[in-house]
Amino acid sequence: MRAVTIIDHQTVVRECPDPEAGVGELLVRVEAAGVNNADLIKRSGTGWTQGVANTDLPGIELAGEVVGLGPRVTRFGLGDRVMGLVNGGGQAELAVVHERLVMPIPPATPWKEAGGFSEACTTAHDALFTQSGLGLGARVCVHGAAGGVGVAAVQLAVSTGASVVATVRNEAVRAEVVQLGAKVVSPDAFVDSGPFDVVLELVGAPNMSANLAALADGGRIVAIGTSAGPVAEVDLRILMRKRGKLFGSNLLLRSLEAKASAIRAVEAQVLPLLTDRRVYVPVLDTFSFSDAAAAYDRFLAGGKFGKLVLLPFG
Repeated sequence: MRAVTIIDHQTVVRECPDPEAGVGELLVRVEAAGVNNADLIKRSGTGWTQGVANTDLPGIELAGEVVGLGPRVTRFGLGDRVMGLVNGGGQAELAVVHERLVMPIPPATPWKEAGGFSEACTTAHDALFTQSGLGLGARVCVHGAAGGVGVAAVQLAVSTGASVVATVRNEAVRAEVVQLGAKVVSPDAFVDSGPFDVVLELVGAPNMSANLAALADGGRIVAIGTSAGPVAEVDLRILMRKRGKLFGSNLLLRSLEAKASAIRAVEAQVLPLLTDRRVYVPVLDTFSFSDAAAAYDRFLAGGKFGKLVLLPFG
C-alpha cells in the first residue's frame, strides 16, 4: 500500500507493507484522514511522538470502509463505514484500528467530514464534559476557536445552552465562528466578557494570567494546547481565592481503555448531534494523500477555520 510517512523531518509518500488486523482489530480502507497538530509535531520531531506507535507513519484519525476483520471482532462487519482514532498510520490506503476506538458514520455524513471528526470532537468533548464537568447554562471561553478542536468545542458547548465566548486571532474567520453561536472577541479582549465557569485553553501559556483573572468562583481552566508556549506563571493566590481548578488533558497519550471510554461517550452524546446536523465538521480544504506535504504546510501557516482533510490517491 501507499502511505504518508515522515522521513528526516519531511512528509514523503512511499510504498509500505499492507497492515494485518490483530485481535479485536479492523482493517480499514481509508477514505479520509484529518490533519492534526500531532502530525506537525511528528514531522518536526520535537516531542509527543512517544504516544504514537508507528514512529514514521502519521495520522491519528480516519474514516473508511471495513475490509478485513481480526480475531474476536464482535461489533463491526465487512463493508461497515467507520471513523475513529489510530496510533499513527491513518494517512494511508489501508490502516488497522481497534474496534473499540471507532464508531459508525451516520449515513448522511460525507467521507471528508467523517475523516476530520474523531480527534477534534473527542478531544473537545472529553475536555469540556468529562474533565471540566460542563453543565447546562454555563459560561464558557474557548481560546483558539477557529481550529478543528475549537470549532468542535464551541458547537458542543452551545448545544448545552452554554453562553460561549470564543477568541479568534484571524479577523477574516471570526464571522464563521459567530455562525456557530459564539460571541467572538480578539485574544486580548476576553477578560471583560467573563467571568467564566470553564476556560478551554488551546493556545497556551500567554493566556494563563488573564484566564485566572476571568475565572468565576469555582471555575475550571482546562489546558489542551500549547502552540503559543508551554510554560506559564500562575498566581496561586488567585486560584485559591476563586477556589479554581487548573488541569491539563491529552488524548493522544492515553491507553486503549481510556481512549475507548472517551470514544463511547462521544458516540452516545455527540453522534446524534452529528446525525441531525446540530454539530458538523467544517472542512476548509481537502488534499490528496500524494499532496500531504502541502496540507501540512497549510496547517502550519495557521489562520484557518475548520479542518484540513486528506483523501485517497487520485
